[in-house]
Amino acid sequence: MRLVFLGPPGAGKGTLAKIIAKKDGLPHISTGDLLRANIQAKTDLGKEASQYMDKGELVPDRLVVEMVQKRIAEADAENGFILDGFPRTEPQAKALKEMLRSAGKDLDRVVNFDASDETIIIRLSGRRICSGCGEIYHTKNIPPKAEGICDRCGKQLIQRKDDEEATVRNRLEVYRRQTAPLIEFYRKEGLLENIPADKDVKELEALVQNLVS
Repeated sequence: MRLVFLGPPGAGKGTLAKIIAKKDGLPHISTGDLLRANIQAKTDLGKEASQYMDKGELVPDRLVVEMVQKRIAEADAENGFILDGFPRTEPQAKALKEMLRSAGKDLDRVVNFDASDETIIIRLSGRRICSGCGEIYHTKNIPPKAEGICDRCGKQLIQRKDDEEATVRNRLEVYRRQTAPLIEFYRKEGLLENIPADKDVKELEALVQNLVS
């Protein structure tokens, strides 16, 4: 299965992508992870991307598309993958379609996680990240055993600035302007499946698994 998980930040697509990918033996391909891996490995693409990121600028479509193209050409993605965070724009969606077609492949499905703004704000503003190992927690949904301390490595948990409520609201506006038009794009392609993402992880997992199995 070749899948795209689409939805606003905090809708649950990243969490569900990890769960479904592990169960179905598919690589979970996150553009955030790809960028970090290329920068850490000091690849040519990573060096170029870091020049934009260091200035707080968006990484150009050209670079992101090239990273994704290289990743889905790897052996473990031969029989499928779950893309999370890509495409973000219609030009990226068209580039993905072209790169798959040139390899004689197509997307099977695009799962759109549809969640209310209030649900997203609650989810993201309660999210905490381990300052050491990067493990993710939530003040209500996934609390650590000891408040403010990572279960895995014992380091302090922090709230990222982009998870603060004012920033979350701004991120949602950016999403609506930039990425939400992809919903209509994939609807016209006949690939779109909407799921109500205002649910807990177990309910969402059952819904998504039913769509992709």
